[in-house]
Amino acid sequence: MSFKEVDSATLKKMIDTEGDNLLLYDIRTPAEYQQGMIRGGKLTPLDVVPSMMNEIPTDKTIVFYCRSGVRSAHACEYVNEQLDLDAINLSGGIIAWYQSGNEVIKPE
Repeated sequence: MSFKEVDSATLKKMIDTEGDNLLLYDIRTPAEYQQGMIRGGKLTPLDVVPSMMNEIPTDKTIVFYCRSGVRSAHACEYVNEQLDLDAINLSGGIIAWYQSGNEVIKPE
């Protein structure tokens, strides 16, 4: 495993403390995204990740999440290899986030 993982409680603390220095990428499909997202999450389906390497800033904390943590783990591995980053995976995905009592919102 060539990426870091955080649990929901740790991500919540990161969101609360890091502000604009933290970027959340939602790796799910547009249909999944419409069902609910983590506030600040940017829809970035897994299949478009390879084409967006120039758009990922290397000076921010990058966190990927998906439904259960599997697709976002793949995104972390890929991005870390391509950009020499330490992208972070949300363990358990948005399911674990929601089950931990954290807010899930509808996209605008």
